[in-house]
Amino acid sequence: MSVKEGTTNQVVQPIKLKQPGQGYARLFADNIVWFLLVLGLFIMGLIDSAFFSQVILQNILVQTAVLGILTAGIAHVLIIGEIDLSITGVLAFSAGLGTTLMNNGLPWFLAVLVIVLFGLLIGTVNGILVAKLKAAALIETLAMGLVLQGGLMALTQGRSIVNFPEAFTWIGQGSVFGLPILPIPFLIVYLIIYFIWKKTVFGRSLFATGGNSTSAYVSGINVDRIKIYAFMISGGLAGFSGYLLAAYMGAVTMTFGQDLMMYTLAAAVIGGVSLTGGKGKISGVLGGVLLLTVIQTGLQILGISSYFVTMVGGMMIFIAVIVDALKTKYIR
Repeated sequence: MSVKEGTTNQVVQPIKLKQPGQGYARLFADNIVWFLLVLGLFIMGLIDSAFFSQVILQNILVQTAVLGILTAGIAHVLIIGEIDLSITGVLAFSAGLGTTLMNNGLPWFLAVLVIVLFGLLIGTVNGILVAKLKAAALIETLAMGLVLQGGLMALTQGRSIVNFPEAFTWIGQGSVFGLPILPIPFLIVYLIIYFIWKKTVFGRSLFATGGNSTSAYVSGINVDRIKIYAFMISGGLAGFSGYLLAAYMGAVTMTFGQDLMMYTLAAAVIGGVSLTGGKGKISGVLGGVLLLTVIQTGLQILGISSYFVTMVGGMMIFIAVIVDALKTKYIR
């Protein structure tokens, strides 16, 4: 059989048909944290109707603030496919440094500036070591965190730093029209990050770097600079979280904020930030933080031992990792 003159052989590409229900599966997988949050609220309400009282709901928002800002910072590092285990050390030492200087005569607003700038400094160091010297982020940031936690012990000598001025603690303990102030900076930070991730060149470069750093470099993105910026944001927000926690507690102790690392990672991964990088939504991170806080608060209300609360946190991380793996393998 001959081919007519003027015609060409064409390769017909197979048409990929969307499997029935795949759209619903993706919708559920991408928003599973919100389904779990609604389910958690419903169960807690059934067990104890007092869970929906104004006092408890305000307490949830207050506890969410510090964890939420800390999680928003590490989410930037996770999106580029790295990890930052120094954030709790940054949170603790920066707060200890700033409050010590404040108790020795430094004005409170300059102490706040010191806390945040110290976080930025450590984030910059982490970013340079990882991006420029190709240090393994897992080991480097773990070492940095241990150094800072040890530094706090040396700084405090086992004693708590207390007696903060009212202006310093106002953001953590104050209220306006009967509502706590602490959730306000938390919501502002999330709105700013939403705009950055969705509307800016940096946001697009962040996800491109995490998705495929080689392709991002070829397309003209300064990958090293993006990585350094991601660690700077993580460090800066960790420092800011240290200020908020110190203002809320009215003290900096030797073990200040050490239990937040596990919950921070859990909230980010549960919220849909992929451990392999390149994927995540700030709305999902918000849902993850709220879900963990609701579970912790609910277990405390039910009188569950703190040991089981920790165990539940570990289980949440385990489930989140499995969900992330299943999404990567089966839902493209």
